[in-house]
Amino acid sequence: MEGGFMLVTSPKWPICRRFCSLECVFELQWFNEFGIDGGPAAKFLKPKFNTVVTNISFHTGLVVTHIELKHVIGVMIALKGLGGLLFILSSSLGAYLLLLHLAFITPIVHDFYNYDIGSIQFGQLFTKFAQNCALVGALLFFLGMKNSIPKRQSNRKKAPKSKTN
Repeated sequence: MEGGFMLVTSPKWPICRRFCSLECVFELQWFNEFGIDGGPAAKFLKPKFNTVVTNISFHTGLVVTHIELKHVIGVMIALKGLGGLLFILSSSLGAYLLLLHLAFITPIVHDFYNYDIGSIQFGQLFTKFAQNCALVGALLFFLGMKNSIPKRQSNRKKAPKSKTN
């Protein structure tokens, strides 16, 4: 086995870190397929992204400027890839980057609200939406636990030295 693969399957790693390291492997595949136009991800996301932009414009009255989808996909790949790597190393910044990624991409990709409740797509998309919400909760729990642990204080008061004459 390769060293990197042993890290992923090591029983010493918590389950969320193993999952995150596997997600980084999938992000590498998205990166390799990116191409000039954004790759297959752009073809998949284009109708969903346009629907969200139309809904935002209709309900808020704001005009959303044209955004190149390949730039959005590039930023999402970077957020998930860098956030995943930093999260594996127990960095709070990595958790914040993954939260940003999930907050942006979840309502676009898992658009269960555009389907009837009885349809098969509704059930599948709602399940995946709920799973991403659970991941957001896990990241918030991680951040809460990380911030509740007191940091080491390097400025401890040292015992006074006795003077010798």
